[in-house]
Amino acid sequence: MPKTPGSKPARDTSSDIDAGLVREIALLLSETDLSEIEVERGDLRIRVARQTFAAPAPVAAAYVAAPPAMAVAAPAAPAAPEHDHADVLKSPMVGTVYLRPSPESKPFIEVGSHVTAGQKVLLVEAMKTFNDIVAHKSGTVTAMLVDDSSPVEYDQPLMVIA
Repeated sequence: MPKTPGSKPARDTSSDIDAGLVREIALLLSETDLSEIEVERGDLRIRVARQTFAAPAPVAAAYVAAPPAMAVAAPAAPAAPEHDHADVLKSPMVGTVYLRPSPESKPFIEVGSHVTAGQKVLLVEAMKTFNDIVAHKSGTVTAMLVDDSSPVEYDQPLMVIA
């Protein structure tokens, strides 16, 4: 297809995958205790995950196979007490959880705080981006299941709102 001055060729994102980016993400994964990283740029979405000793899962990358990341045993998380599934707020991503907006600030919420659905209750940092985590329902915070600045996994219970 000839290119006319000022025109941009149509991009086919399926054939425009940056293998270097996938390798860079896989390297970041192997250098950290993370088990999964997901990157989105426009219509392009790349997810790289690795197997850990605690939970066997195949190493996979969306679109392009990444070199196998070195498996590092993640510290065993303490078993969470049993709670009604609908009351547990779970992490939507892998990252580091922060219970306060800055180190010198007071926490967003504490055990005993009343929250409303959609209220910001904590942050999860993933790839140097701070993501607001909001209450999935209104109620009272009855338990905090994570500590400030601790690593969290995808779907890990964060708190109980009853």
